[in-house]
Amino acid sequence: MAVSVSLLASGSRANSTMVASSTTRILVDAGLSCRETFKRLRALGESPEELSAILITHEHSDHVAGLQRLAAKLNVPVFLTEPTHHAWNKAMRDDEGKIPELPKPEHFASGRRFQVGDIEITPFTIPHDATDPVGFTFRTEGVKIGYATDLGYMPVSVRDHLRSCDVLVIESNHDVEMLRGGPYPWSVKQRVMSRVGHLSNDALAEFFSSDYDGGAAYVILAHLSEQNNHPEIARAAAETALRGRQGLWRNQVLLATQSEVLQPVRL
Repeated sequence: MAVSVSLLASGSRANSTMVASSTTRILVDAGLSCRETFKRLRALGESPEELSAILITHEHSDHVAGLQRLAAKLNVPVFLTEPTHHAWNKAMRDDEGKIPELPKPEHFASGRRFQVGDIEITPFTIPHDATDPVGFTFRTEGVKIGYATDLGYMPVSVRDHLRSCDVLVIESNHDVEMLRGGPYPWSVKQRVMSRVGHLSNDALAEFFSSDYDGGAAYVILAHLSEQNNHPEIARAAAETALRGRQGLWRNQVLLATQSEVLQPVRL
């Protein structure tokens, strides 16, 4: 087998992940610049020109800032929901009202599976303050990968999609007390803590301690806030919750960062 997950960047400033099989390479989100995306892929020994497609979770800038240039440079399909595409067009319209073009847009709908190469993709709705935000599961070569960031809480539907994963990429955005005492305006704090904001360390720990099936060999904590979290606080909360349930000690907890590539998880 040659299935891998590589987080190029994860956090409040830019997000981008590569999911790869033996024959297919998919970039999930394009929050880095085109140049930086290429740089980080090459640092992993990957050729950017071998990317098969780009998938977009939602239209917020930390997930799409490099999309237009990257899609034009690579001339690969860009998969996103139709509402997300419209929202991206509106946000990217220039001063003269000109709407940018993606060379090969492909629309999908939440809950409907589709295929890119030998990777089966299932998008599912997540609770976030974007137009039509989604998470994904990927299935290939007998491996299941779950990907869910930018969600305010864990609804039953999301929990169901994330069962039986071999690798789980999941948000652990903030420590509640650090957020409350931090520098953000109160309105922003309310947004982050809302049910369409971001998942806290405590909320993720509750999922791990109550409704997580423990199937993943690797759990990757993603989208950590640089202002309102600390990697070791997030790790401790996750590992304590996992240790509290018999049989979940096999889950290896890894942390993705904003500034450095996380070395590939291979299965």
